[in-house]
Amino acid sequence: MLSREDLKEIAKMQAGDAFFVSLYLNVNPMTNVKNNYVIHVKNMLKSTLERLDKIVLKKVNNDFEKIESYIVANKRAFKKGLAILSSSEKNFWREFQLSVPVKNEIIVDRAPYIKPLLDILDNYRRYAILLVGRESARLFIIHLGEIEEYTEVHTEDVPGKHKKGGWFSLSEKSYERHIDYHVGLHLKDVVKQLEAFLSREYVGRLIIGGSEETIKKVKAMLPQTVADKIIGTFQAEMFAKSNEILEKARPVLQAFEKKKQAETVDDLLTRAMKNENAVIGIEDVLNALQEGRIMKLIFLKDFRQSGISCKNCGYLTIQEISACPYCKGTMQKANYVIELTAQKAVEQGAIVEIIPENKKLQESGSIGAFLRF
Repeated sequence: MLSREDLKEIAKMQAGDAFFVSLYLNVNPMTNVKNNYVIHVKNMLKSTLERLDKIVLKKVNNDFEKIESYIVANKRAFKKGLAILSSSEKNFWREFQLSVPVKNEIIVDRAPYIKPLLDILDNYRRYAILLVGRESARLFIIHLGEIEEYTEVHTEDVPGKHKKGGWFSLSEKSYERHIDYHVGLHLKDVVKQLEAFLSREYVGRLIIGGSEETIKKVKAMLPQTVADKIIGTFQAEMFAKSNEILEKARPVLQAFEKKKQAETVDDLLTRAMKNENAVIGIEDVLNALQEGRIMKLIFLKDFRQSGISCKNCGYLTIQEISACPYCKGTMQKANYVIELTAQKAVEQGAIVEIIPENKKLQESGSIGAFLRF
């Protein structure tokens, strides 16, 4: 899983006389027609090799061959974005399978190029899960659809429930108070470590799991800054596996994401109607794309549109024209205008959000964009 700590370690690396090859590739099946990213990466590698100094070329040629072989052999296993950082001279190879698309680029330098990965950490919010029990707790991070267990908190000697008759001459009620006291100490420690965890890991949202009783107790102890991050709860056993925890949390995540998507669409439509750096409808989106103004592209998952594109500069339109208005190039039929639009938007550094369904957006043309200016 992509983490800030990993990137900090990678950023410290210096190759000396060696070089790193950093490849970022948009492999999103929603925006790549017939896996054409394989063609893209071969062309990118060839073009980059032709521009390199002969001394540098000799140092990185093995990296380029290794990267191309890896992509051709594993093309069916990719998600939406792929990042590879390689230095054969330093015996270094790191790959990141990403659930978001990235801009196609290759950087050859004496240090790994990690800015796109840092941007992903900043722009795509991470979720935390606290699975809490009476004597232990587990902390997880969910990022880009993946879950990773971060740490576990365990408090020794928390007494368990006892049958009637007391314990060490204590009455039943006294014993219950004794239990509550130790559970309370445990939960205070959990809350303290949770605060540090949320601050250190830049996590914006929190889901709490466990028994109904324990969830209620820990929520009552949370400071307001932490309580404000809670988006929902679920019930689960402490011994549950990570993938089981993710499945339990998924309905909470989906409900929250659906709510955020609805709010995003409402904001988009409102700003577009007021002409405040937003547009809706395929024609206005394509015009903004050509001008490089798209900051965030939004469209419905099932939206399809055909049109034409310029063979020379890639200009896209749904209008019937014989020549490109920008470079006078020849126009050709384009069956996948939405996919090509998304691909070009990513290339320009825009964020792309694909929404499963939204009636308001569908009635407004199924596509829109927030603009940089």
